[in-house]
Amino acid sequence: MSRLGFKSLVYHDDFFLGELHTIPAPNSNFHFPCNEIRIHHISPTSERCIPLSVLHTISSFPLRCKLESSSPLEQPHLTHLHASCFYEFKTAVVLIGDEEVHLMAMPSKQKKFPCFWCFSVPTGLYNSCLGMLNLRCLAIVFDLDETLIVANTMKSFEDRIEALRGWMARETDPIRLSGMSAELRRYMDDRLLLKQYTESDCVVDNGKAFKAQMEEVPPLSDGHDKVVRPVIRLQDRNIVLTRINPEIRDTSVLVRLRPAWEELRSYLTARG
Repeated sequence: MSRLGFKSLVYHDDFFLGELHTIPAPNSNFHFPCNEIRIHHISPTSERCIPLSVLHTISSFPLRCKLESSSPLEQPHLTHLHASCFYEFKTAVVLIGDEEVHLMAMPSKQKKFPCFWCFSVPTGLYNSCLGMLNLRCLAIVFDLDETLIVANTMKSFEDRIEALRGWMARETDPIRLSGMSAELRRYMDDRLLLKQYTESDCVVDNGKAFKAQMEEVPPLSDGHDKVVRPVIRLQDRNIVLTRINPEIRDTSVLVRLRPAWEELRSYLTARG
């Protein structure tokens, strides 16, 4: 280790670019494995923010280290990498375990010698943020239950109906009472459908009979057992009847999609 830190050899894949000195940031003992900096890829261009702003926002750690050159000789490959990242708002990315270390080009006091600051973030997070920033979009995280879908078992229907009747007994506002009455009728109609499905795997809706069809559930990951469930889909009413455990009828559920879900999905996916 010299007064400038650890000397590290820099590669892009297996192509040798030159050497830089790794200078740990204060209160950090970070260094690259085997004192080799192997660049895996170059990040996409940040179209709206400089990389420093993005990395300061999403990194759980402060600056990990700085990379500077003390070579008396010019290193054209490193200089080209630095200029490309600096002027095109890109970073050079090194993969270490489940993290990405981003080499961000910074202005150097000595123009011929490249300088990088290094920040670490979870793999994929930087690109995800750039995608949203470049598209001028933000991610929306929906709570599925009660936001996009409402799922009820026979027990939860009974609990909701009992609670709603208690609120109606105390309600004096006729407008609110009318709304509660409509909600109560919907719960009771849905409970009747679920009861039919639970007992016979068949329901009658508007005089038409619908029989359950066996549908295979896509496995969440390799090694999971195949699951086949009896499913009834009432498309016109945005209702799906299914069974969490196909072998246990008491796990039957009625799932209702919120109104206007298709319109919301079309809006959210309009730009792909």
